Amino acid sequence: MAEPEQKNGETRRNMLFGKYEIGRLLGQGTFAKVYYAKEIQSGESVAIKIINKDQVRKEGLMEQIKREISVMRLVRHPNVVELKEVMATKGKIFFVMEYVRGGELFAKVAKGKLPEEAARKYFQQLISAVDFCHSRGVMHRDLKPENLLLDEHENLKISDFGLSALPEHLRNDGLLHTQCGTPAYVAPEVLKRKGYDGSKADIWSCGVILFVLLAGFLPFQEENIMKMYRKVYKAEYVFPKWFSNDAKKLISKIIVSDPDKRISIESIMRNSWFHKGFARSSSFLQLPIGGTSPLKFDDDTTITTKSVSKTPSPTKSKPAFYNAFELISSMSSGFDLSNLFENKKKTKSLFTSKLSASAIMMKLEAVAKGLRFKTKVKAFKVKMQGSEEGRKGKLLITAEVFEVAPEVAIVEFSKSSGDSLEYDKFCEDYVRPALKDIVWSWQGDDNSSVDDNSSVNGSTSYGSLQDLAVN
Repeated sequence: MAEPEQKNGETRRNMLFGKYEIGRLLGQGTFAKVYYAKEIQSGESVAIKIINKDQVRKEGLMEQIKREISVMRLVRHPNVVELKEVMATKGKIFFVMEYVRGGELFAKVAKGKLPEEAARKYFQQLISAVDFCHSRGVMHRDLKPENLLLDEHENLKISDFGLSALPEHLRNDGLLHTQCGTPAYVAPEVLKRKGYDGSKADIWSCGVILFVLLAGFLPFQEENIMKMYRKVYKAEYVFPKWFSNDAKKLISKIIVSDPDKRISIESIMRNSWFHKGFARSSSFLQLPIGGTSPLKFDDDTTITTKSVSKTPSPTKSKPAFYNAFELISSMSSGFDLSNLFENKKKTKSLFTSKLSASAIMMKLEAVAKGLRFKTKVKAFKVKMQGSEEGRKGKLLITAEVFEVAPEVAIVEFSKSSGDSLEYDKFCEDYVRPALKDIVWSWQGDDNSSVDDNSSVNGSTSYGSLQDLAVN
């Protein structure tokens, strides 16, 4: 996709995959640009971060991109910027995110200190979101006002999870060891290049942010960065005279150099200054422990919430859409994040096909009947039940067709009941041979023979998506 251009003083209309209209540039960094965009069908405003894949790969940051995707999918919360979907072409990766209209909290602080009531509100929302992230095993590690956005209702939204960490990043000592973050907001134990608890380091950063909101300046300020580090190590700072006693008491328990003596989030939430006017959001409390969002399942759609996943088709005449992120996740074992998205991983197999969804459905029904399986068809889903009793009863298999583009479809087989070994043998001995004339590529097979020039969404080939996954 070409980036928006101007001709005769007017911005030329620019489309992404026929789904989003790209607008003005919102901001840019070394490897990415962020644009305002609108989803054509719904008219919803979104922000799209366009990442240059070659630059990211050269800098060895592809793992960081994958981590950001998985983390943002885990932390669906009212005070966290929502990642809606991820798409890709051969040269670019596209993060489609919630559009947050109010800009950075930093812009407010740059004008001077905030009233205590306003600072408390933002701090309450920050702590609420950070607490939720920690409950999902996510440590942000770069909390600062520049990464805190405000929506049109002045509600805070945490963004930029590129430096965040998950439990699998802990070493054998149970600690993190990567030095990262912004020096003025980083906890002393992180600067010392020793192992640290990511959640306690995030709490320190929250304390520094609260100080900045109330003061209008940083607690540790020195022209010489080593002098600033020495102050950070010792937690040497002075409260401005306008700080209330209760605010000073709380901050003095958060900005503590010894992480073992630093106050916990639970204790912060019980603090009388913090608790004033605090109302915990109820929109995220019922999430399953292993889940990622309040997903709802039914017979017609796979996931009915907007998320980085399969999205429901607007009509029964078309199969559900399978976006590029799902294709990357499902067709490459090296980029399989499905264990983060499902409470219980099902035994499943997938293949791509260049036939139409209707033709694939006809073939699936014919194969099921040939194997003397009972069938039940609904929209673009076929349920097949075997006639013979196995070790764990009769095999019940669901095959569902998803659309990637008009010329590419994905078929997902999943075992609903029966024995897993019998299911695997059934797929290998019967399903694969019976479907060989319609299969382009099976999940996990060597795809080196795939034609990289084949088009997906007009500009994305399976080869380019696989290239993103494995590189």
